[in-house]
Amino acid sequence: MTALEDFEISRAEAFFRRVTGRYAAERGVSALVITHLLGERPAFLRAVGRMAEVAAVLPKPKSIDPAAMEEITGQMPVDELDRAAFADPGHALAYLESRAAGQPVVLLDVGGYFAPSLADLCGRFSGQVVGVVEDTENGHQRYEALGASLGKLPCPVFSVARSPLKDPEDYLVGQSVTFSAEALIRSRGDILQGRPAAVIGYGKLGRSIAAMLHARHVGATVFDSDPVQRTQAMSQGFRTASTLAQAIAGAGLIVCATGNLALREDDFARVANGAYIASVTSSDDELELEALDGLYVRTASGPHVTRYARTGHFFYLLADGNAVNFLHGASVGAFIFLVQAEILAALGTLAAVGAGPGSLEPGLHELDATERSLIAATWLRYFDGTP
Repeated sequence: MTALEDFEISRAEAFFRRVTGRYAAERGVSALVITHLLGERPAFLRAVGRMAEVAAVLPKPKSIDPAAMEEITGQMPVDELDRAAFADPGHALAYLESRAAGQPVVLLDVGGYFAPSLADLCGRFSGQVVGVVEDTENGHQRYEALGASLGKLPCPVFSVARSPLKDPEDYLVGQSVTFSAEALIRSRGDILQGRPAAVIGYGKLGRSIAAMLHARHVGATVFDSDPVQRTQAMSQGFRTASTLAQAIAGAGLIVCATGNLALREDDFARVANGAYIASVTSSDDELELEALDGLYVRTASGPHVTRYARTGHFFYLLADGNAVNFLHGASVGAFIFLVQAEILAALGTLAAVGAGPGSLEPGLHELDATERSLIAATWLRYFDGTP
């Protein structure tokens, strides 16, 4: 992946200093940071370090830039991230004790990794779980479901997943997913044009993907389990399907953009011969691939393209079912700094109030509109392209 130029790093650092300068550094607070460790991420992690003691960085395994990993490993503790291990309350608690025993700690999450064990962490940790900051819609839904099952979340959870500051990132991620899917299809000597597409999920990413496919002159059919989303897709000129089976029937490209389980075992049998399947997130979230073990033979069919075949049926899976855009850096330019700044502001808010008297109520929280406006105005000063 291409390294950032020195001036780009300096500009990002200056922006983050301006944002973090509005919050008092709380050296008594620790932070565990789950993150996509991409090329621009060290500047963000150093900003986190100005607001809290970074107990550990946990890079998402499918999105690690080697140069960024080398840089951060020399500055902060870095540990391996394992979703199954963090889903075990005993393991999660032991890990937290090993890194931040007795400390107030904020958990920075990307995808709800801490959700399965959060109640145990809040109730049994020797320190204090001050709160969580969650970045993704998938993670937002995991914490929302946890709160519903418990009756109340065990601590404050700041979500930036539905923030207007995340809209530019979501739009550009959808563009990058389409770009990467097309690049892999072309690596086989194939093209997008001439193969109808199905977009499963019409949230912010799905909308962007459908729009990009339309711009590439590829007809797309949209399916979303929410009828409201389907009406929106129809109003924007897309064909819609009332069932998943209808959407994928005859599709030459299927893009899963639900953030949840999109294709189950029975659904794969309905995939057209020669179709390509791509995902916007982890294969664990979108695709029931384990159910295909023993049913299909897997063979490599080009860089990051796997052919699944059984008698009379075959299809291609891109990037092993993981977020296809990370193969090409998943870059959204400087717009990613808007989201990272909101994460920093949420961290600063949690660190300032702590877990004692005057702390935030347990439950889902969002940054208020005034704070978001200040972040956007500051971002424009650094990144609007004017001299």
